[in-house]
Amino acid sequence: MKDSNSKPDISRRAFLGGGAAVTGAGAAAALGGGVANSAVEGGAKKHYVMVIDARRCYGVQACTVACKAEYKVPLGENRSWVEEIEKGNYPNVTRSFLPRLCNHCDEPPCVPVCPTGATFKRDEDGIVVIDKDVCIGCKSCIQACPYDQRFLNEDTHTADKCDFCIHRVSQGLQPACVEACPSRARIFGDLNDPDSEVSRLIATNKVSVLRPGYGTEPNVYYIGADHTGENDHYAEFSYVDVKTNRRFAERR
Repeated sequence: MKDSNSKPDISRRAFLGGGAAVTGAGAAAALGGGVANSAVEGGAKKHYVMVIDARRCYGVQACTVACKAEYKVPLGENRSWVEEIEKGNYPNVTRSFLPRLCNHCDEPPCVPVCPTGATFKRDEDGIVVIDKDVCIGCKSCIQACPYDQRFLNEDTHTADKCDFCIHRVSQGLQPACVEACPSRARIFGDLNDPDSEVSRLIATNKVSVLRPGYGTEPNVYYIGADHTGENDHYAEFSYVDVKTNRRFAERR
């Protein structure tokens, strides 16, 4: 009888790479027959994205807590979090929330700077992942990310970030933050499927992305989001306060 604690016969790199080291039925078995090996079974690539409807976000931080619990993220660091934005002139003051996570860019600047190839973008679904068995913790990818989405994990001494909960998605589950959101502000799915909820939302709503001028082509889309920063003082208001809810008080 096989030991229940034994590891599956597939390397971490093969899993993160979508089973490139195994093929056919072997890949399907190793990946549990979930959505991650659909490229092996059906030949069609997926394009995973997340849509965040900021109109539904109330800043309860359930997504943040779920993510930290799922990955045992060290204190002071986050793979996903929610910023609070207050702005305006009394009595016309508004308060909104901006969930943040890795954007899984189509042109990720973190990939080409990695000297070991530990950071790479999966061909079959577009998820940007980090192979911690290969990462040497040099911080090159952390410095290259224009969205401040990466950090050096003090427990593993490797770069860390959101990976769309690939271990859950590979089993047909939703990312932990999506499942935990009580108001369904986060929606995850395949943009290549025209009938998916993410496709319909993007097609029928005005969406925005973070820092579009960087040309990274992010795959996290926002509906009704306020991207105002503390340096964005427009004529109609003078007060802007952004709480990042992270170790670094200022948005970077």
